[in-house]
Order: sequence, then C-alpha cells, then structure tokens
Amino acid sequence: MDERIARLRDWIAGSDNIVFFGGAGVSTESGIPDFRSVDGLYSQHYKYPPEQILSHSFFQANPEEYFRFHHDKLCLRGAQPNAAHRKLAEWEAQGKLRAVITQNIDGLHQAAGSRNVIELHGSLLRAYCSRCRKPWPAERIQEGEGVPRCDCGGVIRPDIVLYEEALDEDAISRAVRYIRQADVLIIGGTSLVVYPAAGLIRYYRGQKLVLVNRDATSADAWADLVIHDKIGEVFSQL
Repeated sequence: MDERIARLRDWIAGSDNIVFFGGAGVSTESGIPDFRSVDGLYSQHYKYPPEQILSHSFFQANPEEYFRFHHDKLCLRGAQPNAAHRKLAEWEAQGKLRAVITQNIDGLHQAAGSRNVIELHGSLLRAYCSRCRKPWPAERIQEGEGVPRCDCGGVIRPDIVLYEEALDEDAISRAVRYIRQADVLIIGGTSLVVYPAAGLIRYYRGQKLVLVNRDATSADAWADLVIHDKIGEVFSQL
C-alpha cells in the first residue's frame, strides 16, 4: 500500500473529528463535468461565456438564455454517488466525520447518505421564485423548456449562488466553526481558486491537513499530507 494512503488511514482510524471540504472533482467520477478543467463547462463554447451566463445580472436580463444553458448543462440526469461520496457517508455513520462542506450543487453527498452537509453554493435540487421567494420543487426548473414562472409571474430559479451573489452567512459561519475545531481536515477534488470558499481552509488549527486532488494546488506547500490522484480511487482504498 502507498505510504501516503497508509498514513491517511491511520489518521482516520484515530479520529472522531474529521471534516471534509470538497469541490467539483468529487463529482466528476459520477459523470458531472467540472467547471475549470480542459474539458469542463468553462472551456466549452456558447453564445455567451458560461461565467457570464451563471451571473445574477445575466439571469435577470436574459432568463431565456440562462435556462437554455441550465437545461443543457446543469440538469442532473442519472448521476449517482461514487466511492468518495459513499465513504464520507460511511464515516459519518460511524461517528468519525462531523461535517461535509461542499462547493458542489448536485446533492450527491445527501444521495449517498450524508446528513450534515454544508452547501456553500446552494443546490440544484431546490428552487424558489425570484420575486416572491415561494419554494418550488426542483422538477419545475429541471424539466420542460422555456422560462419557468411562479403563480405571481416571477421567474423560478435554482437555489444556487450565482456570480455576483454573496454566500449564505449561516453556511459560512457553520463551515468556519467545523473547520476550526477539526482534528483532521481533508480537502478533496478542488483547485482552491474559487473565493471566498477556498479561503475557509485558513481557519484550520490542527496538524493533519490532507489535500487529495488530481492536480497541484496553491495549498500543497503547507498541507501535512498531499495525494495527487482521483479522489474516488483514493477513498476506495480507505
């Protein structure tokens, strides 16, 4: 067994205060494309750049174009949890994992059985009216064509954080609390370039900071353990 995997196994076995912070790489092995890789959403070509389409101002001004993109790229069709999602849920059930903090919006952690999931960027599995705030089933925006409308006439939108929008303050404060108190902090499947979410790891006060990512990140130099590999393959060995 790889020495790094063995060390991570030992840290996990000896802790009941593990926190996981994850990004798009956690879900790519479930068939959900990430946003920043060579073949990710941001590298594909549309009439407008995806970063612009996924902004608050664009959503308000061009809901038709937004929902064309949404139905094409953001509808989750048949995606299932992978080894990483399942292992995290297993650790939580064993009383070892305190929280999953995720930048993902796909709901796969909950589908795998995780209960304490902090969704920094919201979820595609919830929707609400952008005018009156009435909640709507996610199916209302995942199915059909055109712009979904509320009874009040407002546009129904996914409960996700678009560019130009602030993260939920409660989610941020909960994430900071769990990270600050963690014994083992595992960061997986994220390039750590999206702020303010990426900055949360600086609240960690322990000595078992683990980075599991396919590519190098800016935080590799000050991590206690770095594993460059697909997170599902790593977690399947734990």
